[in-house]
Amino acid sequence: MSPDNSAWPCVRETAQGVVLDLSVIPGAKRTEVMGLHDGALRLRLAAPPVDGKANEALLRWLASELGQPRRALTLLRGASGRRKQVLIEGSRTAVLAWLAARLPAN
Repeated sequence: MSPDNSAWPCVRETAQGVVLDLSVIPGAKRTEVMGLHDGALRLRLAAPPVDGKANEALLRWLASELGQPRRALTLLRGASGRRKQVLIEGSRTAVLAWLAARLPAN
């Protein structure tokens, strides 16, 4: 799949970095990418949805996956919901390459 925005509706480039739209299912046995759902990247997250633990686990996991420091990621929206937006201070190309590697059949 070619890494462009039309192929990945969950990714938007902004002046601050790349915004990734997520649909998160907390409390899973392991953290993993499930696919795309309703314009968002759907993830299972191995963290309970209690006291912000799932949000912090999500940001740490994404930072690790993308090879970014944790401070390079900010939760923009969805602190208490399953739909989230994360700002990644990094390269759109790197985010799209990671998505293509995680979801090659898309």
